[in-house]
Amino acid sequence: MIGLSGAVRVLVATRPVDFRKGAEGPVAQVRDVMGADPFDGAAYVFRAKRADRVKLVFWDGTGVCLFAERLEDGRFQWPKIENGVMRLSAAQLSALVEGLDWKRVGAAKDTPAPKRPG
Repeated sequence: MIGLSGAVRVLVATRPVDFRKGAEGPVAQVRDVMGADPFDGAAYVFRAKRADRVKLVFWDGTGVCLFAERLEDGRFQWPKIENGVMRLSAAQLSALVEGLDWKRVGAAKDTPAPKRPG
């Protein structure tokens, strides 16, 4: 998996897009449909009609990176298809791309350090 830090914004287009285009197609989707700047450092996630493919585009500071994943068996766990954009954490994105249920990944909880005896 790509090394996105926990601080990265992850935006998911909830409607399927045409995967026959190269990196220019998702970049145009970010700009025209999502109303965002594809060069702002956020990771933008897209799904195909069949839920077995995902594309991710992000600006790494030197160029636009395109990441594509296709599951041989099974489907990615996608949110309900509707208009709009939703946010995921970097951990949820990692789970999604691995084919796991990203909804089961929550934010890390602050736990107090264990007390030392004495």
